[in-house]
Amino acid sequence: MTTVQAFVVNMRVCDFIMETYLSDLNDADLMVRPGTGCNHLAWQLGHLISSEQRLIETVVPGSAMPLPEGFDDKHSKKQKDNDDPTCFCTKEEYLDLYKKSRKNVRDAVATMSDADFDKPSPKGWEKMGPTMGAIVALVGHHGLMHAGQFAVARRKLGKPVVI
Repeated sequence: MTTVQAFVVNMRVCDFIMETYLSDLNDADLMVRPGTGCNHLAWQLGHLISSEQRLIETVVPGSAMPLPEGFDDKHSKKQKDNDDPTCFCTKEEYLDLYKKSRKNVRDAVATMSDADFDKPSPKGWEKMGPTMGAIVALVGHHGLMHAGQFAVARRKLGKPVVI
């Protein structure tokens, strides 16, 4: 298995978990905050999409896909306390962008050589990982860092255990 193939396998596991947790949620459910001080699921989805494109642009310059106008701002830290559902996307819009974003990342990573993964990360990114490969790994499994909050939100909503 190549580095790229291993990355894609890990990414697909994350996608399965995220898509399963979202499978029976509706637009209103996405506005639920799993707990005090937590961001609602809509903000988290937008954050995942926006940050994924920023990170892949860092690793493979010129590869980020354009997001809808204002999308990054709607999902910036300054909007994390906004509970107005009209300021966020629908579940369908998030899933569409999420799938497009993930495909874009897979396509960008497919252009990398094994040597590219060993290159040092750019200045300022060292804490995230010392190499481009470490940053690529973060892109692939970032959603898993949020999956626990999705599971808690599901419990709060009375949804069944799906995984």
